[in-house]
Amino acid sequence: MITNIQKAIIPVAGLGTRMLPATKAIPKELLPVYDRPIIEHVVNEAIAGGIKEIILVTRSGKEAIENHFDAHYELEHRLEKKGKNTILGKVKNIISDEIKIVSIRQNDALGLGHAVFCAKQLLNNEPFAVLLPDVLVLDKVNQEKNHSFKAMLEAWGASGIGQVMVERVKLETVQDYGVADIGTQSSKPFESIKLKGLVEKPDPKSSPSNLALIGRYVLPYKVMDLLENTPAGIGGEIQLTDALDDLIKLDKLNTFETDATTFDCGSKKGFLAANIAVGIRNPEIKKYLEDLNGSIEW
Repeated sequence: MITNIQKAIIPVAGLGTRMLPATKAIPKELLPVYDRPIIEHVVNEAIAGGIKEIILVTRSGKEAIENHFDAHYELEHRLEKKGKNTILGKVKNIISDEIKIVSIRQNDALGLGHAVFCAKQLLNNEPFAVLLPDVLVLDKVNQEKNHSFKAMLEAWGASGIGQVMVERVKLETVQDYGVADIGTQSSKPFESIKLKGLVEKPDPKSSPSNLALIGRYVLPYKVMDLLENTPAGIGGEIQLTDALDDLIKLDKLNTFETDATTFDCGSKKGFLAANIAVGIRNPEIKKYLEDLNGSIEW
C-alpha cells in the first residue's frame, strides 16, 4: 500500500551568505518576494500540493521564521481597531488552522543531507517531501496555484517511487546545477522517468542531459536509513545527493520534469527576477513598471 505524503521538510538553517549584507540580521527566507516572504510562497506551494504538516529545520537566530507563522496579537488588535480588515485578513490567515508547522534544530551546518536527517524523529516511518526555500516555482498555466509539486506527489501516489523535480536549462549553464542522467529516455513535462544517475555540476560537453534539479523532492522513508549511513564528504558535510545515489541503485528514484519558471532567490539576480515576475501578476504593478521603463537606463 502506497502511503500519501502528509509531511514536508523545509531546511531553513542556512546562513544566506550569497545575499549578504541583506541577510546579516534578517533570515534570507523572510526576504520579501513582492508582498510576502520567500518562505511563505514555498509553504503555500507545499500546502497546495496536499501537505498537512510543515517541518522547519532551523537553527539559532532563525526564530523570526517561526514567528511569522504564529499569531501576532498586538498587531492584529491594532489593525482591527483601525478598521484595516483587508490586511488584517492576510496577517491572520497566513496558513489554515488545519496545517501544522513544527520546527527542529540543526545544531551544526553539516550539509543538506544532515538537515533532512534532523527531521527523522518527526516522521513515523513515513515518506516525505523536501522543498528548498531558496527556490521559487512559478506556474505558467495556473498563476494562482502551482500544480507542479502537486503533480509530483500524484506521481508518487501512482508508483510509490521517489521523485526529484527537474527543469530544462540551457546546456551551457549545466555546470551550475546537479543534473539528471536518464540515459536514452525522452522526458517531457509532468512525466515520471526512471533516473539512472546524478551528476553534480558537469561540463556542458559531457553532461548527460540539460535536466537540472531544482530543490523539490518526494522521498521514501528509506532515505533516512541511507542518510544515517552516509559518510561525511568535503567540508565534513553529509550530502543528500549521496543518499539519492544509493536510492537510484535500488531503482527507487525517478525524475519529474516541470514546465514552470523557477527562480533561485538565494542569489541577487534570481531574487530580483522573482520579485518582478510575481509583481507583474498584479495589473497595477505591471502598468507602473511599464510606465517607468522609459525612465530607466539599461
